[in-house]
Amino acid sequence: MATSPLTNEDLRLLIVADNPLARTGLVALLNYQVGFNVVGQVAADADLLQMLDIYRPAVVVWDLGWEPAATIERLREVRDSQFRVVALLPDEDFAANAWRAGANGLLFQNVQIEPMMAAIQAVANGLMVLEPTLATQSLDNSTTNVETLAEDLTPRELEVLQLLAQGLTNKAIAQRLAISDHTVKFHVNAIMTKLNAQSRTEAVVRASRFGLILL
Repeated sequence: MATSPLTNEDLRLLIVADNPLARTGLVALLNYQVGFNVVGQVAADADLLQMLDIYRPAVVVWDLGWEPAATIERLREVRDSQFRVVALLPDEDFAANAWRAGANGLLFQNVQIEPMMAAIQAVANGLMVLEPTLATQSLDNSTTNVETLAEDLTPRELEVLQLLAQGLTNKAIAQRLAISDHTVKFHVNAIMTKLNAQSRTEAVVRASRFGLILL
């Protein structure tokens, strides 16, 4: 089977897995899909920051293995580099820890190729993706779940949140939405309260992690 021709829009993927067979399998699976380019594969104990600098992937596909505790801790250690991760889990028991460690997408290791491809695309676009059976779990102690959080924010608050993500000031948001500065401040305070955020920046980061806005 021949691989599809690469284009400038192909998503650059880095595969991380301790098991060489898992790495090889993911490379073979994803490299044959239109729109994807696996630029490298490494073990979790490699110098990941260096690999990220070399390969500059849009998304890291990280197989956490069958005993993920050490691998999840490794993810937590390197998370400050701001790369996006789709984590592959053996089961739901490790979902909360992987989420708190910084994964942007959580899938089971037996996921089919179509939903995996969709999840990678979504994470590359700044969204968070959960295996359907995980969507109702509380993955973060400071929130209930994604659906509840999305329902709590009003349409106007979501508008304000998206403009905050674009770096607009309260005054600029007021002009854009044709509302008063006072009303914008009210919405911002409500957003921070609902997202359990201590600052505007933290609110934007948390909203992005939950897939409520695009960055």
